[in-house]
Amino acid sequence: MLLPETLLGNPLLAAGNTTTMFIVGAFAVMIAVMVFFAIFARYARLWIQSVTTGAGVGILDLIRMTFRKVNPTVIVRSKIMAVQAGIEEEEEGITTKALEAHYLAGGNVPLVIRSMVAARKAKIVHLKYKQATAIDLAGRNILEAVQTSVYPRVIDCPSRESKRATLDAIAKDGIQLKVRARVTVRANLDQLIGGATEETIVARVGEGIVSAIGSALTHAHVLENPDSISKAVLKRKLDSQTAFEIVSIDIADIDVGDNIGARLQADQAEADTRVARAQAEGRRAMAVSLEQENFAGIEENRGHLVEAEAEVPRAMAEAFRSGNLGILDYYKLKNVQADTDMRESIASSGSRRD
Repeated sequence: MLLPETLLGNPLLAAGNTTTMFIVGAFAVMIAVMVFFAIFARYARLWIQSVTTGAGVGILDLIRMTFRKVNPTVIVRSKIMAVQAGIEEEEEGITTKALEAHYLAGGNVPLVIRSMVAARKAKIVHLKYKQATAIDLAGRNILEAVQTSVYPRVIDCPSRESKRATLDAIAKDGIQLKVRARVTVRANLDQLIGGATEETIVARVGEGIVSAIGSALTHAHVLENPDSISKAVLKRKLDSQTAFEIVSIDIADIDVGDNIGARLQADQAEADTRVARAQAEGRRAMAVSLEQENFAGIEENRGHLVEAEAEVPRAMAEAFRSGNLGILDYYKLKNVQADTDMRESIASSGSRRD
């Protein structure tokens, strides 16, 4: 119990404790000042830019961004860009937290702000912040889409990468027409997410042109009124469910191709000729077969005649034996037969002289 009282009563010890506490406090203040100056040196430029431009990003917000692994430079400059462009924070929802959230989601914050600034300056495209961030996170270039909405884009039909240089269609009179068209489109921001790309536009326009030419009565009508193709194609609403809106379809060139109708008719006539030849060859083969059958029948009848003639001597011999035929009768038969042979020879010699 005597030791504390001794210490308390010693003025030297009390002065030493006070000095130690002062040194510790001064060291702590020095560390705090150094930390403050380090933070201020790191974020001073961004904080000053924010304060002078009215972006509303405080020093604590910058520190929190560092801990959240958000690049403060990207957020501050994007916020300054929006403020300087006159985009209202309450109306569009472009807050510091919203920018940080889009950055953490993997979006391109400066590109989104630039696209909104471009849309605002154009005054013909109304783009909201949520819509812009959704398009950006979907993998589409939102700035390019806004620029396409402001300045329409021209697409070749067929495309330059296609193996065929023209669209080939046939009118009802059988004449082939070779067509090249140009489609002017602008981006449809409402359908940009999930909408079909320009390849679908090219395919649909090509299909519409072929159908329009095929419905024409003659190729001359198409050559006289090429705008009729454009009007017919535009009526079909080919930009439905696509990321673009068709502004116009212009026929760049029309060339007359082959007479496909005449070629098809010639091919059909050739095919009909081959069929007729095949049928005639079949009939000829049947006639030859029938002729051979008739020759075989004649030979068969000749055989029967020979057999019948062979039976005559047998019958005569049988008649002699039975007494039904006498010698006189036999000689009379021979005379008649000789007379008949003589008449036939005379008739044949007379016909030869004639």
